[in-house]
Amino acid sequence: MSTVFEIEQAIASLSEEDRIALENRLIVKRFGIDALSDEEHAELMESLDEAEREVEEGQTFTGDELREALRSWVGK
Repeated sequence: MSTVFEIEQAIASLSEEDRIALENRLIVKRFGIDALSDEEHAELMESLDEAEREVEEGQTFTGDELREALRSWVGK
């Protein structure tokens, strides 16, 4: 059994609150967004959730549209 599989199983057993906390930590580690305020962070997460839903619904976007959306999400 792979370590990644074991980690995925452990994540699946987390409460929603703990899973969200873990996701937030991983995002901070990956993208260095720890400078965001709690409100900015919450807005970013909501935007990412919305983007994920749109992708799952089959919506597509150009690179320029994605860059513009990202700028709006991070307030730049």
